[in-house]
Amino acid sequence: MKMNIIYSSDSYYVVEYPAQRGYELVDKRSARGTFFQGDVAERFQQSLHAAAAEDASIERLDEFLGSFGILLNQPLVVH
Repeated sequence: MKMNIIYSSDSYYVVEYPAQRGYELVDKRSARGTFFQGDVAERFQQSLHAAAAEDASIERLDEFLGSFGILLNQPLVVH
Protein backbone atom coordinates (compact mmCIF):
# COMPACT_ATOMS: atom_id res chain seq x y z
CA MET A 1 0.00 0.00 0.00
CA LYS A 2 1.49 3.29 -1.12
CA MET A 3 1.09 6.33 1.11
CA ASN A 4 2.41 9.88 0.98
CA ILE A 5 2.82 12.14 3.98
CA ILE A 6 1.67 15.45 2.53
CA TYR A 7 1.69 17.52 5.73
CA SER A 8 3.33 17.20 9.13
CA SER A 9 3.60 19.70 11.96
CA ASP A 10 3.96 19.43 15.73
CA SER A 11 0.15 19.12 15.93
CA TYR A 12 -1.10 17.30 12.82
CA TYR A 13 -0.20 15.07 9.97
CA VAL A 14 -2.03 14.30 6.75
CA VAL A 15 -1.36 11.13 4.79
CA GLU A 16 -2.56 10.49 1.24
CA TYR A 17 -3.48 6.96 0.11
CA PRO A 18 -3.74 7.30 -3.69
CA ALA A 19 -4.95 3.76 -4.42
CA GLN A 20 -7.85 4.18 -1.99
CA ARG A 21 -8.58 7.78 -3.03
CA GLY A 22 -8.21 8.63 0.63
CA TYR A 23 -6.64 10.92 3.20
CA GLU A 24 -5.92 10.29 6.86
CA LEU A 25 -5.89 13.26 9.24
CA VAL A 26 -4.34 12.76 12.69
CA ASP A 27 -4.17 15.16 15.62
CA LYS A 28 -0.87 14.24 17.26
CA ARG A 29 -1.78 15.92 20.56
CA SER A 30 -4.98 13.93 21.14
CA ALA A 31 -3.77 10.80 19.28
CA ARG A 32 -7.04 10.72 17.33
CA GLY A 33 -7.76 10.78 13.63
CA THR A 34 -10.14 10.15 10.79
CA PHE A 35 -10.06 8.84 7.24
CA PHE A 36 -11.66 10.56 4.25
CA GLN A 37 -12.31 8.57 1.09
CA GLY A 38 -13.81 9.12 -2.37
CA ASP A 39 -15.69 12.37 -3.01
CA VAL A 40 -15.22 13.55 0.58
CA ALA A 41 -11.47 13.04 0.23
CA GLU A 42 -11.44 15.07 -2.99
CA ARG A 43 -13.25 17.95 -1.27
CA PHE A 44 -10.85 17.73 1.68
CA GLN A 45 -7.88 17.88 -0.71
CA GLN A 46 -9.33 20.87 -2.56
CA SER A 47 -10.00 22.70 0.71
CA LEU A 48 -6.51 21.94 2.01
CA HIS A 49 -4.92 23.22 -1.21
CA ALA A 50 -7.07 26.37 -1.09
CA ALA A 51 -6.04 27.02 2.53
CA ALA A 52 -2.37 26.53 1.60
CA ALA A 53 -2.70 28.84 -1.40
CA GLU A 54 -4.19 31.52 0.83
CA ASP A 55 -1.53 31.23 3.56
CA ALA A 56 0.86 28.28 3.69
CA SER A 57 2.13 28.99 7.20
CA ILE A 58 2.09 26.14 9.70
CA GLU A 59 -0.14 28.20 11.97
CA ARG A 60 -2.76 28.72 9.25
CA LEU A 61 -2.72 25.12 8.08
CA ASP A 62 -2.95 23.83 11.66
CA GLU A 63 -5.89 26.18 12.22
CA PHE A 64 -7.56 24.82 9.08
CA LEU A 65 -6.97 21.20 10.12
CA GLY A 66 -8.23 22.01 13.62
CA SER A 67 -11.61 22.82 12.10
CA PHE A 68 -12.03 19.06 11.51
CA GLY A 69 -11.65 18.30 15.22
CA ILE A 70 -15.18 16.99 15.67
CA LEU A 71 -14.48 14.31 13.04
CA LEU A 72 -11.35 12.99 14.74
CA ASN A 73 -13.08 10.10 16.47
CA GLN A 74 -10.71 7.19 15.84
CA PRO A 75 -7.99 6.57 18.45
CA LEU A 76 -4.47 6.26 17.08
CA VAL A 77 -3.15 2.71 17.47
CA VAL A 78 0.62 2.34 17.73
CA HIS A 79 2.16 -1.08 17.14
